[in-house]
Amino acid sequence: MYDLETRKRALALLTQGFSQNSVSKQIGVSRAAIRSWLVRIEPLAYDRGRDCPRCGDTPRPPDAPAAYSYLLGLYLGDGCISATKRGVYSLRIACADAWPGLIDACVEAVQIARPANKVGLVSSPGCQYVTCSSKHWPCLFPQHGPGKKHDRRITLAAWQQDIVDTHPWEFIRGLIHSDGCRITNWTIRIVGGEQRRYEYPRYFFTNLSADILGLYTNTLDQVQVEWRQPNAKNISVARRASVALMDAHVGPKY
Repeated sequence: MYDLETRKRALALLTQGFSQNSVSKQIGVSRAAIRSWLVRIEPLAYDRGRDCPRCGDTPRPPDAPAAYSYLLGLYLGDGCISATKRGVYSLRIACADAWPGLIDACVEAVQIARPANKVGLVSSPGCQYVTCSSKHWPCLFPQHGPGKKHDRRITLAAWQQDIVDTHPWEFIRGLIHSDGCRITNWTIRIVGGEQRRYEYPRYFFTNLSADILGLYTNTLDQVQVEWRQPNAKNISVARRASVALMDAHVGPKY
């Protein structure tokens, strides 16, 4: 990607009578790029906001670690990163239409991560994809790779684990908002010879990746939430005290 000064220099050479081929050789850019600058000289949205906390000589954590912890949970649950043209990557996170508050929260978290880049919505049956293009998504989410997440190893980098350890509830909330839910179960018990209906809430988290399930349960352990795993892809939180903790820090989708 080329900065605005390079683009202006190329156009200035063209106005002096140099051919596109000559300008291309002088400043080391493609003729296709030069032709596109004749139509639009300003960098596109994903060119802006070049500053990346993970790039450069002194990598640092993201500037808003709590928002990043939430976004990491959303990405691990329902997000993907795809390579597009010219080294740009597109982040997409699926959010169900049934939860407009979740869509807003996801847009806000993505915008905080890349404040100078445009965040958009792409409609699909039953959901909205929150999207944003940037060269730096693989820097912020090193879990990016070919294929589905449950078909490859998923581990957190040391700096990511430090953020999750500091902001565990935001991470749990992101995972629940993506691949989890709060439901109310009921059962019939015989008390004094009579049938009585009892209702009790519980949280479920469902994911095909054993690694992501492990990240979720390890974080639950950190905040002293009791859980059980009824099958290979589900984690249940049903103990009353643990559900109360989840209600206080996560709550149902909205």
